[in-house]
Amino acid sequence: MQPRQSIMEIFSTFVQFDGDRFHRWAIESRLRRSIQTCLQQTPKETSEYFWTLYWFKFWQLPETQSLAKQHLTAYLQESCYWISQKTAASFTSTQYKLSDCFQVAIAQVDRVLTAFNPSHSSTLKNYASIIFGSAIRETLRQRQEVDICTDWGLLRKTSQKRLGESLQNAGLSPTEVRAYIQAWNCFKTLYVPTKAANSRQLARPDDTTWEAIAQAYNAQNTPSANPQTLEKWLLNAAKAVRKYLYPTPDSLNITKGDDNSSEVLDNLPGTEQPSLIQEIIAQEEEQARNSQKLAINQVLVSAISQLESQVQQILILYYNQKLNQDAIAQQLDIKQYTVSRRLTKVKETLLRTLASWSQDTLHISLTPDILKDMSTLIEDWLQNHYNVSHS
Repeated sequence: MQPRQSIMEIFSTFVQFDGDRFHRWAIESRLRRSIQTCLQQTPKETSEYFWTLYWFKFWQLPETQSLAKQHLTAYLQESCYWISQKTAASFTSTQYKLSDCFQVAIAQVDRVLTAFNPSHSSTLKNYASIIFGSAIRETLRQRQEVDICTDWGLLRKTSQKRLGESLQNAGLSPTEVRAYIQAWNCFKTLYVPTKAANSRQLARPDDTTWEAIAQAYNAQNTPSANPQTLEKWLLNAAKAVRKYLYPTPDSLNITKGDDNSSEVLDNLPGTEQPSLIQEIIAQEEEQARNSQKLAINQVLVSAISQLESQVQQILILYYNQKLNQDAIAQQLDIKQYTVSRRLTKVKETLLRTLASWSQDTLHISLTPDILKDMSTLIEDWLQNHYNVSHS
């Protein structure tokens, strides 16, 4: 992939795949005109950081949110591509391709923008990479679980809420959904595998069990259903659950018009170009953010310096040299679970330190959401700190 260079490219182009490989940067004409107008009004502003903050501020305004989101989605294309490539490579037994992982991740832009706080995270790209990677890993792990289970194992493992959502997503009527759930409840009650059975690899219930399932179902429902019908329903239900848990990622970058067109995604709503509002990036606001980031950095650096030397070495190997836990354990002659525990403990220590500092200095009332944001901030900070200070 050839990196984009100009501000106009960065905020108006999208990754286009050819199969499972990067093909080109596709231009979205409305976004190009939008950012071109901005650059003409403020030709001296050539900083990527400036325009990221600019569009993030406009994303927070309802009247300009749609346009701003499109610009920021374009901006995050490279981060999404590289984290998709890295994460997909770590899952060797998945049917998801790089392009599929990219679509799973880029669908999280709303989540990224909603949780992003410029005062806490180093950059939007770093923060987005963490969210993108988490979304891909969660999807791939979920896909692996679905692949492993037989239909009967999957039906026993799923919840009634998820089953209902899956059936509704498949287009069944409320009456059909209720009937399928009733059949599923009878199946779960009467098909009880032995403890030695693998819960993922459950075999089809035998004919005697199907007769009992039909009898239980017919005692509670009219019209009645025979065992063959109930088995068909449950197989359809398993298919619906698989599709719900493993949706086919649809391309967000479909070319409009003929295949030779250089303009894609040219279907944004006609949002008027917002005027530049210089107060959203006023000098004092930026200075306050920088001052707070510097203070947070000093707090975390101080906490790191007080850790045992081996723990500090683990951090360098993990975040700077990008070694996995097994490789670190082998290099330091310790167990893999020891590496895992120490990494977890470090993050807990840093979270307590930062939370205490925030209460004492910034007078922040800690809530679960704030602690979650701080935890994400610490992961972001560790990646950035070790890439910069130990490169």
